[in-house]
Amino acid sequence: MNQESTATINSVRSASGRRLLWFAILPTALFLGGLLTFGARSHTTKALAAETQRTAAEPVAVFHAQPGAATEELVMPAVLQAYDESPVYARVTGYVAKWYTDIGTRVHAGQLLAVIDAPQVDQQLAQARAALNQARANLSLANVTTKRYQDLIGSNSVSHQELDNNVQNQAVQNANVQSAMAQVTWLEQEQKYEQIVAPFDGIITERQTDIGDLVNAGNGGTGTELFRVSRISTMRIFVAVSEAYSAEISNGMQVKVELNALPGQFFSGKVTRNDNAINPQSRTLLVEVDLPNSAGKLMPGAYAQVHFALVSGVRPLNVPSGSVLFQSAGPQVAVVNGKNQIELRKVLLGKDLGASMEITSGITSGDQVFANPPDYLVDGMPVSIQQSK
Repeated sequence: MNQESTATINSVRSASGRRLLWFAILPTALFLGGLLTFGARSHTTKALAAETQRTAAEPVAVFHAQPGAATEELVMPAVLQAYDESPVYARVTGYVAKWYTDIGTRVHAGQLLAVIDAPQVDQQLAQARAALNQARANLSLANVTTKRYQDLIGSNSVSHQELDNNVQNQAVQNANVQSAMAQVTWLEQEQKYEQIVAPFDGIITERQTDIGDLVNAGNGGTGTELFRVSRISTMRIFVAVSEAYSAEISNGMQVKVELNALPGQFFSGKVTRNDNAINPQSRTLLVEVDLPNSAGKLMPGAYAQVHFALVSGVRPLNVPSGSVLFQSAGPQVAVVNGKNQIELRKVLLGKDLGASMEITSGITSGDQVFANPPDYLVDGMPVSIQQSK
């Protein structure tokens, strides 16, 4: 009896375990089946959406790129300089006796600017002239003596040795005269340096001396620069042009210069020379521009803007900035071909003009360009062109 009861109990327990196992497996299987069904449906939905998007005709608005300007204006900052500028120094040491010109005075080459009182030079010149007179007197005596000895040598009244001595003395006295004359010439030139004159036509831009100032000869002492003269009938500007534009700069090309102090007023000039070398540090070409300044409106040191009109070999096309796609393949433009399909063209960009951009290659003015292309565009995508109302 006990054995039968035990078997019955075990059978009941086995059946209960199997039912519990099915209750655990069935929900898991249903969950996995639902997950797979959801994934399959999601993939199908995405594929269907992609296929629909690929086959559906996208309505687009198109335009034709407009040709850009034939010339490009390059504007560079610069500072005006006088064509020639020279400090004027004293060549003799002395005191300033008088000056005749002040700042702003227009002067001519050789015009007297100031006078230096240098009494030591005057005295040295007087001494040199006296020495010259003495040398000439000695030479005159040597000439007379030599001639006399030459007349006496025929009668053997004097020896040949005495004649040779007098001939030699005559040569020495002649050399002394030449030396004295050179000394006088040098001191006369030094005396001329007591008068300070303008080196060229120009204007006095600085005066750094006054009456009674002690000045030193040359440019090695303190305060020896007396004046500064600038030639402003022609002004010059040095401009560092970027290497990217260096090939379009040529000698003789016309430029316009606008002063910061005179906005809207332009002065004509031209490129006179360049250094024909790219600076390895700044990657620029040094260009000199000369400007006529007969009216005197241009002043050294003034800030200016130099306008270069550069003629490009390729005339760019202008498109709105929103029509350019920037993707991993590089800048592209969407063009609608004759089959009303999208063609993504790689383009080479020029200048960014803000609302528009320059295209130098990749499209033509006859292409129909997608105005505002979305990022999901692909080659061959069908589109329908919207007619503008």
